[in-house]
Amino acid sequence: MSGKSDRSFSVQSRIDSLVAMLNEHSYRYYVLSQPTISDAEYDELFRELQELEREHPHLVRGDSPTKRVGGEPLVGFRSITHEMPMLSLDNAMNEDEVREFDAQIKRLLKREGLGQDDIDYTVEYKFDGVAVSLLYQDGVLERAATRGDGITGEDVTENVRTIKAVPLQLRGDVVPQGLFEVRGEVLFRKQEFEALNAERLKRGEESFANPRNAASGSLRQLDPKETAKRPLWFFAYGLGVVESGEQEVLVEVQETLRRSMQFLERLGFSISPHYQTVKGATGLVEQYRRGEGDRDSLPFEVDGLVLKIDDIKLHEVLGFRQRSPRWAVAAKFKPVEATTLLEDIFIQVGRTGALTPVAKLKPVQVGGVVVSRATLHNQDEIERKDLRIGDTVVIRRQGDVIPAVVAPVTAARTGKEKKFIFPAICPECAHSVERQEGGAVTRCVNDLCPAKVQNRICHFASRDAMDIEGLGDKVVQLLVENSVISDIASLYRLSAEDVEKLPRMGVLSSANLINAIERSKQQDLNRLIFALGIRHVGAKTARLLAQCSKTLDGFLNLSFENLLAIDEIGPETARAVSDFLNNEQEVQMVRRLIDLGVAPKPALTGAVETKGTLLGTTFVLTGTYQGMTRKQAETEILKRGGSVASSVSKKTSFVVAGEAPGSKLLKAQALGIQIIGENELRKMLE
Repeated sequence: MSGKSDRSFSVQSRIDSLVAMLNEHSYRYYVLSQPTISDAEYDELFRELQELEREHPHLVRGDSPTKRVGGEPLVGFRSITHEMPMLSLDNAMNEDEVREFDAQIKRLLKREGLGQDDIDYTVEYKFDGVAVSLLYQDGVLERAATRGDGITGEDVTENVRTIKAVPLQLRGDVVPQGLFEVRGEVLFRKQEFEALNAERLKRGEESFANPRNAASGSLRQLDPKETAKRPLWFFAYGLGVVESGEQEVLVEVQETLRRSMQFLERLGFSISPHYQTVKGATGLVEQYRRGEGDRDSLPFEVDGLVLKIDDIKLHEVLGFRQRSPRWAVAAKFKPVEATTLLEDIFIQVGRTGALTPVAKLKPVQVGGVVVSRATLHNQDEIERKDLRIGDTVVIRRQGDVIPAVVAPVTAARTGKEKKFIFPAICPECAHSVERQEGGAVTRCVNDLCPAKVQNRICHFASRDAMDIEGLGDKVVQLLVENSVISDIASLYRLSAEDVEKLPRMGVLSSANLINAIERSKQQDLNRLIFALGIRHVGAKTARLLAQCSKTLDGFLNLSFENLLAIDEIGPETARAVSDFLNNEQEVQMVRRLIDLGVAPKPALTGAVETKGTLLGTTFVLTGTYQGMTRKQAETEILKRGGSVASSVSKKTSFVVAGEAPGSKLLKAQALGIQIIGENELRKMLE
């Protein structure tokens, strides 16, 4: 027994040694760019570790570099609620707006009696990638999630483990204990993105439109081994939840952003190159000019700079708007432009029947991306810009992503250009079209239009809706064109045998699709409401409707008056939802979904039901609280039958004011709304 124990101890020691060595070499190679051994030597150590772990699986460590190879394929991506919301940033689009950001900060601080001449700011690149949250428990990577909508994201832990620039085990003299959240950006470098696209084209696959799409697609691979093949990078840009703040070093690093970033570097993370602090508006504008001049020479895509106040205590004073902090801004660079030929204009028919004109362009490089199409929005837009087929036009990638036709170059006209005649019938089904008086959109009124049917099914299956894995545009097109399905309800009558008969659909892919459709029957109510494709109902409005109606039957029985009574839903949206609920065909279609087994989870499934002590009350939350997050407060109010709105109105019952409450407090005072604090809210919840 003693010999066996000694042998086990010896193996464990060797595994520990190999893990430490390999992680150190990975850090030197991927973070410092200073390798100290050859690739062959690294591979030899790696193979030795693999062999030991294969023979002794019970000794595999959570931070073993073998986990970067990728585990078993995933069934789907679990939804994750962030411990702390991942907020977006307001934009500054030019130097004047950068100066105004500084001026606004000074005005706010002066109002609080904290006037300063020159404020210290941090400056870093705004990467064009995918924002993710990394949660470490006692220094070991436990979970990774995408930003999503800022409140919930997708669990991509197994895929993020394969990124070699992400530490599996935090390094350094002081490793944070407890929960420690790091936030950052996953991205491709330009050279490796181009190589990936070239390889995809060789294999007959579609190329990615830009590095951000490639990074997003790589993180959403169901097979982590596929993600492991892609050279993704990670740059840390800040901290989230820190539950180990009693450690002396963490108290220090939470005083300024600069110290927190230096601490992240010591823990093994890469941060934005040229990360620095500057003073006042002069320093910000100087860095904005320099960053814009350097952008083309950088090895990765950026679309601006992120500017933040360095002093974290001032963050608490300034607080937050609804979706963004007041102490930070994204200083966006000028959109990238090019000129090309407008070869033609064609019409696309969307899920609501909207006829959208699309520009067919002579392919042109715009900011490193080949652009060959751009939406022209509607007939009025074409006429306002006086666009003609055959024009030389200016193309701009708005926000460096969405291509837009800015204007024609009228000086280049030859007289051969042709005006576009908007069609009087639907190009897909030859049915009549109509345009409401005062409206900008022309719509096909045929409910059986194949383009409407196909696009509606695609929307129903999309990620933010029912999230049916494998039911993409091409598969939907196959199903519709072969008359296998005719509407969203018919999806739930599909069998694997129906799908197998279609071109390029094998036994395994067909079975996977049917399983994904079956799983979607238990989707959240708000997702189903969004999936129905009701005009003016986006993901946020769908949540409001789900919270109000609680169940699918409750939703179907909402009246126009009920809808108008929901804070944040205006008359236009209320009318659109009411029209849907009074449309016999639409209601029958939803009833067919129910008959076919679609049973969405009621709003707040899993919450402990109470006696509705806050029934009929509407709260607005503002500022920051000490004992709970705003999300936790909202959940507790909803569990007790109350509702939570994002803006103050006459319908508001209470405004719950925390620290640095902002303009909502002033509006509540002006309207005579009752203002309470966090302690008073807690008493009401009890």
